[in-house]
Amino acid sequence: MGEVRSTAGRPPTIYDVARLAGVSHQTVSRYLRGEEGIRPANRQRVLRALDELSYTPNLSARSLASRTSRRITVLTQEIGLVGPGRVLQGANAEARRAGYLLDIVTLDVTDRAAIDDALRQSAGPDVAGILALASTDELVQALAQAEFRVTTLVNAERDDTLAGPEQDNARGMDLVVEHLAALGHQRFFLIGGPRSWVAARNRELAYDIALRERSLHSVAKAHGDWSAASGYAAAHALPLHEGITAVVAANDQMAMGAVLALSEAGLRVPADVSVTGMDDMAEAAYLCPPLTTVHLDFEEQGRDAFRRLLAQIEGRAPAPAAMTATLMPRASSGPAKG
Repeated sequence: MGEVRSTAGRPPTIYDVARLAGVSHQTVSRYLRGEEGIRPANRQRVLRALDELSYTPNLSARSLASRTSRRITVLTQEIGLVGPGRVLQGANAEARRAGYLLDIVTLDVTDRAAIDDALRQSAGPDVAGILALASTDELVQALAQAEFRVTTLVNAERDDTLAGPEQDNARGMDLVVEHLAALGHQRFFLIGGPRSWVAARNRELAYDIALRERSLHSVAKAHGDWSAASGYAAAHALPLHEGITAVVAANDQMAMGAVLALSEAGLRVPADVSVTGMDDMAEAAYLCPPLTTVHLDFEEQGRDAFRRLLAQIEGRAPAPAAMTATLMPRASSGPAKG
């Protein structure tokens, strides 16, 4: 990284960012506009410099100069959960770097009139576009019936049950099953998410495929609502007499509830039963025992969604996203009890 003079008393400029990153100010400007063709190493240097300097574009000046809006409306349903909340954080960070402000609207999918009213308010003349973060069937269906008057991107996970698994959810669940199989586990129990969520269906499908490919057996399944309480209830109903040695939860909160329920039943994790999660929430490494899980880069998913919307607004092709799923093996998984 290059050197940068103190910006005390004034906000940092793109010239300060360029000096710190060791690139030209034109490169910084191109990055902020979302343009492609920037070398990956330079892109990362600019990103680190923007973070270090807490750079915020002058939105008023940009809007006046270009006579275009710098506001984006984000439609979402559930921001209290780990995945959707982190996707929104990533979208917000990318929007800020590109010189846009996000207006976040949380929709009640059970109220059609409220959705229509929110969409009318979201499509005003001072809105450059709409980013719809759709996690559930209900929200996807509601958006499919809507009329959008401004550029809109509906960011919804593809349903692998219809097209075959190729996404991070599939890769992540395969990593979990591969890890447990290597530890000698053969009889599994799934705590899946709510079936109205595409991600839950995708994770369950990937679980089924991963077991089938390794000739392993799923003794039973239960479905929660992503909460620790639902994982706790599911684990209390576990048919332990059937020789289950591994509990695979579709997210970390349900895994956390399962660990408590198993402990209350007098079972040791992982000596008697291994437990795994998905998502790698911030607390996963500090549970007792620390939770084996899969790290998914939700923030990058949000950044990618915003970049695709911006490309659509500007009439250019978006760059392909590179998502990754990484197994985080920790103390909640161990050799199968023999």
